[in-house]
Amino acid sequence: MGAPSAPGAPGASTPDEPWPVRVVSQKVSAWIAKLGWVWVDGQVAQISRRPGSGTVFITLRDPAAELSLTVTTSHEVLSVGAPELSEGARVVLHAKPEFYAARGTLSFRADEIRQVGLGELLARLEKLKRLLGAEGLFARERKRRPPFLPQRIGLITGRASAAERDVLTNARRRWPAVDFRVINVATQGVSAVPQILDALKVLDDDPTVDVIVIARGGGSVEDLLPFSDEALCRAVFACRTPVVSAIGHEEDTPLLDYVADVRASTPTDAAKRLVPDLAEEQRLISLARHRLDRAVLHRLDRESQRIEAWRSRPVLARPHVMIDQRASEVVALRDRGERTLGHRLATAANELSHTLARLRALSPAATLQRGYAIVQRTADGHVVRAADEAGPGTPLRVRLATGSLSAVVTDDSAAGATTPKPRKSRKDSA
Repeated sequence: MGAPSAPGAPGASTPDEPWPVRVVSQKVSAWIAKLGWVWVDGQVAQISRRPGSGTVFITLRDPAAELSLTVTTSHEVLSVGAPELSEGARVVLHAKPEFYAARGTLSFRADEIRQVGLGELLARLEKLKRLLGAEGLFARERKRRPPFLPQRIGLITGRASAAERDVLTNARRRWPAVDFRVINVATQGVSAVPQILDALKVLDDDPTVDVIVIARGGGSVEDLLPFSDEALCRAVFACRTPVVSAIGHEEDTPLLDYVADVRASTPTDAAKRLVPDLAEEQRLISLARHRLDRAVLHRLDRESQRIEAWRSRPVLARPHVMIDQRASEVVALRDRGERTLGHRLATAANELSHTLARLRALSPAATLQRGYAIVQRTADGHVVRAADEAGPGTPLRVRLATGSLSAVVTDDSAAGATTPKPRKSRKDSA
């Protein structure tokens, strides 16, 4: 939806009826003027007081981004609100945006400027500290331990600074073969945070860098403000590579110290934390080897004494005695087994003889031997147990202890009973 046309201006802009530059400038100025007066917080990147002019030109930048605005004000406003304003100071100003159609530029006109004092800066830092802490940026469980011996160390520090010299000199003194990738940046002022962020990204993307160190010497609270910047703290938190903070002295604690994986009190302390001391490690290795040698020798002596004690025992001094004892036990056990087996066999043979005798005494053959006979009908082999089972003339077979007889039943009236009449005899094997 287009903006309302300026008085006397043509209607909608078209390829056939474009707006003149003056109309576009008027419309842009009208839209910008709608923003009205606003309070702006920023850092002074540049201030220009032109002699003979009542106007002061200020370049105001965002501490966390490469963005800046041009602000104009009067000497009277500046002398009332911030008479000692200098580059790098933090200010809060009340301004209104203005579009200069003649130059096609945008600037802010300020009618009130307040320089942020140390107390207010500290209050802002404390508020930011609570915010980042609540989001978990300071949590101990997410902090990573740098490697014991990094392959390569990334160093972000000022050019030819004492911090750079302290880190490099002390690290190489402790471990001469240590390798550094150094990126020099501004460590204070308006360009410090963007340069540190760019260097941090370069080192974090370098696969050969195992740990990153951000180092700076001491300074005032204002000088160390870049290391408490919210954007820098979040960038360090997002790094995949462990980060060591070595800012200022022991008493200096920018917010970067809380976010970093390791906090070093000074750049020299960072060098001690980065690499081990070669001389100390050699001493420890020598001490460990000496202790290991003593432990091995002590173990050998103890085992030798144990072997000597074993050799002095009778079982090893005269081992044939044990063999003889075991041989005697084997012979005794064998004799006992033979006797037991012979006794069991004799008992079994005796029981078998008695069983055989009882079996023979109870067998039908033994009964026949005593003179008894078995009478059967010849026709069906039925054993005759009573006289009425075989009528007169019935052929019979009489089995004896040895052989058998054939007979026929006859009628004997004198005896009153039926008696068999022998017919023919034959001899069978029992």
